[in-house]
Amino acid sequence: FQMCPGRVICKLLCSGEKEVDLAVQSAKGAFKIWSQMSGMERSRVLLEAARIIREQRDEIATLETINNGKSIFEARVDIDISWQCLEYYAGLAGSLAGEHIQLPGGSFGYTRREPLGVCAGIGAWNYPFQTACWKCAPALACGNAMVFKPSPFTPITVVRLAEILTEAGVPKGLFNVVQGGAATGQLLCHHPDVAKISFTGSVPTGSKIMEMAAKGIKPVTLELGGKSPLIIFSDCDMENAINGALMANFLTQGEVCCNGTRVFVERKILEVFTKEVVKRTQKIKIGDPLLEDTRMGALINRPHLDRVQGFIKQAKEQGAEVLCGGDLYVPDDPKLKNGYYMRPCVLGKCKDDMTCVKEEIFGPVMSILPFDTEEEVLERANNTKFGLAGGVFTRDIQKAHRVVAALKAGMCFINNYNVSPVELPFGGYKASGFGRENGRAAIEHYTQLKTVCVEMGNVESVF
Repeated sequence: FQMCPGRVICKLLCSGEKEVDLAVQSAKGAFKIWSQMSGMERSRVLLEAARIIREQRDEIATLETINNGKSIFEARVDIDISWQCLEYYAGLAGSLAGEHIQLPGGSFGYTRREPLGVCAGIGAWNYPFQTACWKCAPALACGNAMVFKPSPFTPITVVRLAEILTEAGVPKGLFNVVQGGAATGQLLCHHPDVAKISFTGSVPTGSKIMEMAAKGIKPVTLELGGKSPLIIFSDCDMENAINGALMANFLTQGEVCCNGTRVFVERKILEVFTKEVVKRTQKIKIGDPLLEDTRMGALINRPHLDRVQGFIKQAKEQGAEVLCGGDLYVPDDPKLKNGYYMRPCVLGKCKDDMTCVKEEIFGPVMSILPFDTEEEVLERANNTKFGLAGGVFTRDIQKAHRVVAALKAGMCFINNYNVSPVELPFGGYKASGFGRENGRAAIEHYTQLKTVCVEMGNVESVF
C-alpha cells in the first residue's frame, strides 16, 4: 500500500431504491435463520469473527488508514477495540434471558427478550470499522440482522467486515452493506421492513433521521456531536493533565465527537499549562499516516479542511489568539503534497461566547479558557446544547466525583480522556443524542420485551 492523499482510491456505485430493498430483503431472510439459533450458537460465530479480525489486525488497520487518513498507530487501536467488541457481545449472547415472576395460586408470568428484526446502521467517517462493530456486535448477538451504510467518504473497510462475518459463519445477507449518501440513508430509514435505526454523525442529520423514524414508529439510537468540557484544576498532576488535554483534542486529527475541546484551566496554573501544551502540540509528528512514528495524518477531505480553517479565522476575528498551528502543512514527501494536512492549533484568550467555543469544529483545534472557582466552571461547562462527554483532572478524588456528578454529559472521565472500553456504555445527553452503544445497555436497544401471563386455575369471568 502507498499513501497518496487527495487521489481517488476507488469508485463505488450508490445504492438506490432497488439495491436498498434487495439488501433489506436479504437481511430479512437471514434473520429468520439467525434469530432461531441459540445464543451460544451465535456466540461461536461472533467469536470466530473476532478471531479473524485479530489475526488480520495489521492488514485491516492499513486499509483503515488509507480509508480515513488517521495514523496507522491509531488505526491498530481501533481494530483492537473492534474485535474486543465482538468478543464482549459474544460473551453476552448466551446469557440473554427474561424474568420469571411468581403470581398467586401457582400462576406465573415470564418475559422474553426477542430480537427486533432488520436493523439499519448508519456510520460516520471518523471511525468507520470500529463504528460498524459497535453497532453490529450487539445487534447480531441479540439475534437481529443489519443493513449498514458507511459514510461515502470512508466506504471501504465496512465491506471487509461483511466478508469477515460471512467467513465466520453468519447466514448470507445477515450483515449487508449499502453504499451512498443522504438519499441512500433516507431509503433505509423509510423502508417498512427496517425495525430500528442506529446513527452516528452530526446533530442536523440525527434530527432528520429521528423525524423519518417517527413516521414508521421506529426506535432510534443517536450518537451525535459534542463540544465537551475538560476541566483542569490547579491540584492536578500537571504532566497527566497535559497528556489528557492532547488526547482530548488531537486524536484522529481532532475528528472525534467526544473530544474535550473546551479546556477550562484554573487561572493559577493557566500560564504554565498553556506554555507546556503549546510546546507539546508543536512537536506532534504530522505526515504519512502509514509511517510508524506519525501521530497526526490528514483530515478527511478538502471541504472539511477549509471548514476547520474557517473556524480558526473567525476565532482570530473574534479576539482569540492563535498560540500555535492552524496553518496548512505540506509534507516534504512529494506524493503527499496534495494531502489535507494542517498543523494542530491551540487557541488562547478564548471566551465562552466565541464561535470556536460554542460550535463543534471537528478538527485539531483546542480552545483554552481560564476559570477561578468550581461553581463557576461547572455553570460554564454545562452552558451548551451538547452533552456527550466531559472530563476533570484533579488529585482531590471527592472533588472529581462531585464535578462529574454535576456535569450534564453521558460519558465522563476522571484523570484520563477518550478511553472507551467496550464494557462501558457510550452515549450523550441533550443534543448529543440518546440511547447507548457498548456495555450491557446496548442490549436494551436491540431487543424487545414480550410479557407472557400463565393462569394455572380457571378464568374468573365478570360477565
